[in-house]
Amino acid sequence: QVQVVESGGGLVQPGGSLRLSCAASGSIFRINSMGWYRQTPGNQRELVATITSSGRTSYADSVKGRFTISRDNAKNTVYLQMNSLELEDTAVYYCKANAQDRNRFGQYDYWGQGTQVTVSS
Repeated sequence: QVQVVESGGGLVQPGGSLRLSCAASGSIFRINSMGWYRQTPGNQRELVATITSSGRTSYADSVKGRFTISRDNAKNTVYLQMNSLELEDTAVYYCKANAQDRNRFGQYDYWGQGTQVTVSS
């Protein structure tokens, strides 16, 4: 089984920065893409940023130029550096790893439990 655990959320003032981390562990054969998503009450979960195993990245328009996703393949870890945070960035942030499990055939999405990011003055 593959586990995904996020960390690094918290309370920050507008204009501040936070760095989220997400580590995948367990019976991993290969991790393909990893990404960050966020969700606010009453809304659907939305894509924030993704990164492939080769390092290709993509971002939601709302975070381009402010957020940076990076990855350490040796540690099965993905990071999200969030700068110039805005009130609208307040959400629960979830990490997703698309991975192949050593114990079963196929690729699956594995989600973390989420970490709260609150931007408030």
